[in-house]
Formats: sequence, structure tokens, C-alpha cells
Amino acid sequence: MPVPLRVRLSLPPGNVLYVLFRPHSGPDRYKTGRTEMAKKISGLGRGIDAIFLENTLENSGGGGVTTLRVAQLEPKGNQPRKYFDTEALAQLADSISAHGVLQPILVREIIGDRYQIIAGERRWRAAKMAGLSEVPAIVMESSEEQAAQIALVENIQREDLNPVEEASAYRALSEEYHLSQEEIARQVGKSRSAVANALRLLDLPEELRATLVSGELSAGHARALLGLRSPEDMIALGKLAAERGYSVRMTEEEVRKWNRRAAEEAEKQKEAEKPLPLVNYSKELEGRIMAAIGRRVRLETKRGKRCITFYYEDNQDLEEFLRSVCGADFFENQV
Repeated sequence: MPVPLRVRLSLPPGNVLYVLFRPHSGPDRYKTGRTEMAKKISGLGRGIDAIFLENTLENSGGGGVTTLRVAQLEPKGNQPRKYFDTEALAQLADSISAHGVLQPILVREIIGDRYQIIAGERRWRAAKMAGLSEVPAIVMESSEEQAAQIALVENIQREDLNPVEEASAYRALSEEYHLSQEEIARQVGKSRSAVANALRLLDLPEELRATLVSGELSAGHARALLGLRSPEDMIALGKLAAERGYSVRMTEEEVRKWNRRAAEEAEKQKEAEKPLPLVNYSKELEGRIMAAIGRRVRLETKRGKRCITFYYEDNQDLEEFLRSVCGADFFENQV
């Protein structure tokens, strides 16, 4: 059985919600009281504010937190978080074995007594590893879109998502729920440019995205690599940066070098692929014949017929030309 919990929820001025869940024993183990900060959730859209307001114990008559069987819960199919560190999950399971689940899991009812996890899948997994049969939960009413937004916001606020998971979650909100980048930014409390930069990471080759998930490269490294001209260069330099431990600034400098080299190679290739200049072979041959025989020559095609024309100055010049072409005794053999 999990350790009984005392839950304290309130909404201070400024609409910022602070939540603390701490172990407590006794029949009235779920009570409201003065807020003590354990986690700050800010920058949320109106939907999630309303959800937490509706689920404060003061508003729900003490029924905001309940206990559900672990087997009743199931993870959300399009949960933003895809990767769970095995070692960290085991450490959390050890902590839960010793102290119980200190923060309720946020769920929504789907069919009968089945519940879908909106926020807290890691705690649920660790609770199963720890052998718990029940966990504390807050059951809320929400649409699929609200659940997706809350799951994303909760993970981002806790900084639980790796850069690829965060970017994929933004894309899901955009494509599935038709939210603009400005609307997504308002929901998660970030700037529009931060959302846009995160989405750019999905343009990386799959091999590079894997290094972001594993933590070998940061989002800063990835954004620098996106400046390269080809996916092949991105992968090659990404591996080099991970192996040599390049900082983001060093990676940016390498990107500039690689781009300069690629531009030079592209220019050489362009020069090599240029077509040879067209040569007027008729004119070229005319010049060579004139140089050889010392007289003007013309090569031409007329109505599909090709002809060569030799020019002469007078009869004497003609005789000299004919002797040179036909032989010195050309005129002596006349009949």
C-alpha cells in the first residue's frame, strides 16, 4: 500500500499554482491548508488553470484526490514523453518504495473504471516497479485536446522532455489540434521563436535526432548543424562533434568551415560541368587552308549541298593554283 498523503492546494495572487504532496497518516489523510511550494506551474493556458481550480480540494469538498488501482491506469497513446531513463526510473521506484507516491497522478476517465494518464506516467511506471497496487490520483474531465495540452505543459514545466520529444509534441499540437505557433507558445509559456526553433529540430536526419535523445548532443548543437548544406554533412559533423566534445560555439565555427569548403567544391564542379565553347569548324578550316596555300577559301553549305570555293586574282593566279593542285604539267598535257 502507498504511504498516505496530505495534499495542500491553493491559488495565490497572480494565478500561479503551487502544489505540495507530503506523507501523512490518519483517517483524514487528504486535507486542504496553507500552501507550501513544491513545484511551480506557470505560463499555462486558461484551460489548465481552470482544471486545477476545479480540482482543488476546497472546491471539490475534499474529493479532489482519490486512490486508484495501478491496474486501472493506462498511459496516453500520444504522450509527449517517449524515452524513460531506466536507471532514473529504478531510483524513483526505490524512493516510492520508501516514501510512497508524493504527488498524485493526473488522469481522466475513459471507459468504465479505466483511466488514462494525462500527467505522471513516470510515477506510475515507477510505482509498478516498486510493487504498489494503488496510487493517489486526481480525476479530471477533459477533451482529448485538453489532455494533450496538459500532458505537454506538465512535461515541459518539469523539463522532463528531451528536445526531440518536445518538438514532436509541438508538431502534434499543431497538426492534430490546429494550434498556431503563437497559440502553442502561450500554452507552454515560451516565446514563439523558441517553439519555432524547437520544431526545426525535426528537420534533422533520424541518426542525428537519436543523439539528441541520448544526450550526446544538445539542441544548440543541432540548430548549428542545421546550417549545413546536406544531411550527409550534418551526420558526419554531428558524429565528430559528439566524439570530440565540441561546444556549441566550436560546432558553429566548424559549420562555417564546412560550408566554405562545400561552396568551393560546388564552384569547381560547376566549372567542370560547363559545356565546351562551340567552335565554328568551317571558319577554323578556312583559316588553316588559307595559311597553307596562301589564298582565300570559303567553305559553305547551300541547299543541302556542301562546297568549297577558292578565289583567284587573275588568269595567271588561276594557272598557278591549278598547277599546285593538279600538277606542274597540267597545261602541257592538254589535247
